Formats: sequence, C-alpha cells, structure tokens
Amino acid sequence: MGLGRAGTSSLNWEGRRGFTLLELLVVLAIMAMATAGVTLVLQDSADTALEREVQRLVALFESARAQSRASGAVVRWHTTPGGFLFDGLPADALPTRWLTEGTTVRGNPSVLLGPEPIVGAQAIDVINSQQPQRAMRISTNGLSPFAVQAAASP
Repeated sequence: MGLGRAGTSSLNWEGRRGFTLLELLVVLAIMAMATAGVTLVLQDSADTALEREVQRLVALFESARAQSRASGAVVRWHTTPGGFLFDGLPADALPTRWLTEGTTVRGNPSVLLGPEPIVGAQAIDVINSQQPQRAMRISTNGLSPFAVQAAASP
C-alpha cells in the first residue's frame, strides 16, 4: 500500500461497498464468545448465591444451637412463606429472611436445634427457583456440626 501525495493512501476506497465475508465472520465469532461469557457468568452467580445461602444457614443453625444449649430452651427452625423462623428464640435474635429471592427448602422444612447436645440425624435440601434441579443439603448426624454437600436429584 503506497502513499500518494500529502500522505494519503493510493487505494481507491470509493468503489468498495459492504463488508467482506471474513469481517462478518470475525464479528459473529466475537459476539458468540461474548454471549457464552455472559451465560457462564449468570450461571455462576446463581450457583454462588445458593452456596452463600446454605453457608449462611449453617452458621445460623450453629448459632441457634449454641443459644439453645445456653438457655435450655427448645429451638426449632422451620420455613415460612417469606423465609424462616427460629421458634424458641427471641424474635430479633437471628435473621428470618433468605438473602436471595426464590430460595426455599425441599422436603422436611423443620430442624430441631436443641437444647440437648445430641439432637438426632437431620437434613434439609435448599434450592433456588432459578436452578430448581440443583440442590444443596445441610445435614448433621446429631452430634457433629451441620455440614453442606450436594443433594441428590429429586
């Protein structure tokens, strides 16, 4: 590509119209990669939200279990239409709402947290309406702290 007078290109751009096939394919490839990236980011955020919910609930269970043992009061956790409650504790002692809208519990919606040191084996499956096929299980054998694991498919 040579330069003509005053630094202008010697190519004639006036006769060119439209885009080449190669240019269109490059643009389509870039758009496809961007779409795939956005899809992966959105999926990861839903997974992360569910994991954050169950880790928070495990911490709340252990806190309620400790408060139950300290006070000697029977504490039972159960779901409500808008969240959950810890019966046996003062109303403002622990949170009662999910962090992410659409979070719910599949199966047994009740957990006994004390005051006895051994409460029996218990488990709940937490799901989110954005990914109802994916569930995380919070369980204890009654003596050990609550733990999180992937739940079996329904």
